[in-house]
Amino acid sequence: MSDIHSINEAINKRAGRKLLPSIGVSLFLVLLVWFSLATYRILFAGLVTLAVVLGIRELNRAFTVVDIHIPLWSLTTATIGLGAASWFGGVSGLAVATAIAFPCLLVLLLPRGTENFVKTASASALALIYLPFLAGFLILLARPHNGLARVMTFVVLVGCNDTFGYLTGVLLGKHPLAPKISPKKTIEGLTGSLIFTVVGGSLAFHFIMNSHWYLGAAAGLLTVFTATSGDLIESALKRDMAIKDMGNLLPGHGGIMDRLDSVLFAAPALWLALEVVRRAQESGLL
Repeated sequence: MSDIHSINEAINKRAGRKLLPSIGVSLFLVLLVWFSLATYRILFAGLVTLAVVLGIRELNRAFTVVDIHIPLWSLTTATIGLGAASWFGGVSGLAVATAIAFPCLLVLLLPRGTENFVKTASASALALIYLPFLAGFLILLARPHNGLARVMTFVVLVGCNDTFGYLTGVLLGKHPLAPKISPKKTIEGLTGSLIFTVVGGSLAFHFIMNSHWYLGAAAGLLTVFTATSGDLIESALKRDMAIKDMGNLLPGHGGIMDRLDSVLFAAPALWLALEVVRRAQESGLL
């Protein structure tokens, strides 16, 4: 037991995170996602919307540190609207809802006057696109009749990327990937992500999606690129605002935003990939 404790402490020290709470939270979130999809899939849309609302609050607190004050309640309302539009209207609903929400946000900023208008409007637009718009593609993944299989495949892809990138980076990492943005990310960690996510994607597409394994391998490559980019972008935001985590709601992870960072960028990519595959199959190309 002392050896296990020593290994755990060494990993915690090198990674800057507590490993066991992180694993526990991850398993709980996976079970929550599975339960919502296995019962009434609309619950998953509500779960995503709730997570994004909490993410908006975290982003608002972070912006406040650098004297940027986005319209919290307007963005919360927009988040609910975009979530509902995604579920009931599909990709067209998401696009139209975003097109309506953006000018509304700008109009609602006018009573504040012209001081810092550009800064506040830019931050509000970033929050709108970064969170509820990109998260809308998570809801779009769950919308079809095979939404459970699609989302659980996505969970496997992102889980492999995050988990094995984390473990190989902690255990083998020596060469920084982007030292000025995220010093703890390493090339070895990225390599681990690539290998295990490609394998995980191949297995998930074969056993969960009943599709070709090589499509899963391609989806794995796409997920590593997009999820890692999302992680680095959130790290860049935090470093610019001189904060370690966006929040502390999730033990071992930080805030909701620290859990959503890779998911938000990977979801649109996988949704697009699945749409391309579906249309190719319908036209007899696959």
